Order: sequence, then structure tokens, then C-alpha cells
Amino acid sequence: MAKRNPKDRASSPTRVTGIGGIFFKAKDPGKLMSWYTTHLGVKPESEGSSTTMFQWREKDDTNQVGYTVWSIFPHDTKYFDPSASPFMINFRVKDLDRLLNQLKREGVKVDDKREEYDYGKFGWIIDPEGNRIELWEPKGGPPE
Repeated sequence: MAKRNPKDRASSPTRVTGIGGIFFKAKDPGKLMSWYTTHLGVKPESEGSSTTMFQWREKDDTNQVGYTVWSIFPHDTKYFDPSASPFMINFRVKDLDRLLNQLKREGVKVDDKREEYDYGKFGWIIDPEGNRIELWEPKGGPPE
């Protein structure tokens, strides 16, 4: 298989468009969320939640609102599996299915699992060091 020039990949319209979220594990998510609220002003979405959604506007269409999710998971969550990493990055993408197919052709480990909700489609890959990466094609309103 012919290798593509990395510069071609970077300019491809089906690659990452931004950060959709940052997720990490903690021994006591509630206590850690309280620390972030007290010291950095990071407020949870609701009482008892360990998730915050930072709102912003699209550069090319300031009427369009975007969200970056920041969330603390319990240390024993299985959501990051098969990765043993204590974090997972969620990247925003424009065409999830096309990107996952491209990545698979390039030899990237792509999870067969897909999920779709009112706010977008999700897929997962594993980087060369075993970190799980979530890919999100947003649509509609904010994530729940």
C-alpha cells in the first residue's frame, strides 16, 4: 500500500477539527470536582455531576455554538477500555465513517463499536501507545 504524505493527511477535510472533550479518571470524582470548582471555578453541569461543558462559538459561523466536555470518571470505569490510561481525549471530526475507514486502511486499530445520539456519532481508535481516543461527529444541540 502506498504511503500518503503527512501534509496531505493534515489538510484532508475528514480529519480532526478540534477537541470535543477531555476525560480522566479519579479515585473520588466528586471530591476532585469540588476542588476544581473551589479553586478554578469549574462548575459541574448539575448537582452531583463531575462533568462541565465549556461553550464556545464556531470561528466561521459565530451563530453556531460548540461545546468542549471536561469530565472526571471513576477510577474503575470501563469506558476507557481496552486502554489502561487514566485519560481519554475526544476529538471532533466532520465525517466519522469516512475517517474511520481511512484510519483502518492506514493500519490504525479501529474499534468496530459505533454509537449515535441526537448530539452526534461516536467511534474509537487506539494510538500506538495503547491510548483510547474517542472521535465525535457533532450534530444538533449540546451533549447530555
